[in-house]
Amino acid sequence: MESTGAPGTSESWDVVVIGGGPAGENAAQYAIQGSGRRAVIVEAELVGGECSYWACMPSKALLRPIELTSAARAMPGVAQMLSGSLDVGAVLARRDDFTHHHDDSGQVGWANGVGIDVIRGRGRLSGEKTVEVTAADGSARTIHAGHAVVLATGTTASVPPVLGLREALPWTSRDVTNLAEVPARVAVVGGGVVACESTTWLNGLGATEVTIIEREPGLLGHIEPFAGELLAERLRAQGVTVLLGTEIDSVARPDPRDTGTGHIHGGPATITKAGRTFEVDEIVVAAGRSAGSIDLGLDQIGVDVSASHGFVTTDDHMAVRGGGGWLYAVGDINGRALLTHMGKYQGRIAGDVIAARAEGRPLDGARHRDVADHDMVPAVVFTDPQVASVGQTEAAARDIGIDVETLEYDLAHVAGASLLRDDYEGRAKLVVDRATDTLVGATFVGADVAELLHSATTAIVGKVTLETLWHVVPSYPTASEVWLRLLEARRA
Repeated sequence: MESTGAPGTSESWDVVVIGGGPAGENAAQYAIQGSGRRAVIVEAELVGGECSYWACMPSKALLRPIELTSAARAMPGVAQMLSGSLDVGAVLARRDDFTHHHDDSGQVGWANGVGIDVIRGRGRLSGEKTVEVTAADGSARTIHAGHAVVLATGTTASVPPVLGLREALPWTSRDVTNLAEVPARVAVVGGGVVACESTTWLNGLGATEVTIIEREPGLLGHIEPFAGELLAERLRAQGVTVLLGTEIDSVARPDPRDTGTGHIHGGPATITKAGRTFEVDEIVVAAGRSAGSIDLGLDQIGVDVSASHGFVTTDDHMAVRGGGGWLYAVGDINGRALLTHMGKYQGRIAGDVIAARAEGRPLDGARHRDVADHDMVPAVVFTDPQVASVGQTEAAARDIGIDVETLEYDLAHVAGASLLRDDYEGRAKLVVDRATDTLVGATFVGADVAELLHSATTAIVGKVTLETLWHVVPSYPTASEVWLRLLEARRA
């Protein structure tokens, strides 16, 4: 149930979670399930968090129709059936269905169904195992945790210190996933996942001029370089202007105003770079995230986050360093891996640890259920083409002293991949530790490669040798046959 409580009252739960996104939900559930313990989630916005309403779900709902249209246009016999453009209204309506029109009653119902209470308000640490909650009307209450407090407040979008940029009221990730109309001319600032995905759907939904501006020399700089190169090439072929190694000098915009409805703000914005200017109707800033640790009261318990740029550092049990053994941090706020699935994983780890400690059980080191492994992080960029990666890049592996061997193959030469679309372009790369004959990294670029990633993640986490992988026979004709081709390349 939603717990209201009277202002100024003090109440207790076994576990208090500040932040109701997927990471916090998982931590609460795993900490109490099957035990009779009680947990409460404190959430200032919507239960379900960023992923459900402003990130993963709406963005993928916007991208899927574009992906299908692109594939259909590359398929003889199907392409001839297509005419006109996407029905933008229908696409946006489907997105709104996936975000439940920003109604979190279903998420609250789930929480209550597994024994988790919900308090509306902004949570702040005020002492050991103590949280002060301030409601929207300004009233406050103090709640206590018998065993643990979990921080799961995520991150917020950062706006670079470019002259006039903040004053121009640019869109951030929340605005662009919840857009109500498509700008004709739009600039996307940044070259990471959010920037590349936003560019893809803005272009696909009918923006006439899309420009992506990245200060680094390539897109998706944290992934193998070939991934960013292939994506940049494809975006240019689709009519997107890709400016790499480019910094914005200033932004000017007359009469900027925030309508609060997702509609375009004010008049056109003028962007100046290298002494030259161009106009856009909207600017999307996707240039990093800031930890959601501001005013969390960490100073009240002696936890200093200044040296970690606001991120709350944890041990591998997800306990906050210097947090007295009762404070945990899961999801983006700890800065380990800013991905929903990794936050949920951390929530499960933290929940198991909290449960074990509450019951006086030793931590289960044998099965490592309560120790997080953060080296092998799977991630998918849902652009056209998709980019899927896990583990170390070749450069990162060499930097930490691994004796590396690499295997690469053109995915377009795999029968199962080429059947997906006639213009298939893609590539696969494995990074191998010679000493152990195991994978430490994998990257795939191409249509539908997201479905190749879990097998790579399994091989890496399970430390499966390449000799064993030789006997893992891929079905024909599927894109998974690339595994065989990569292994053959090693034997050649």
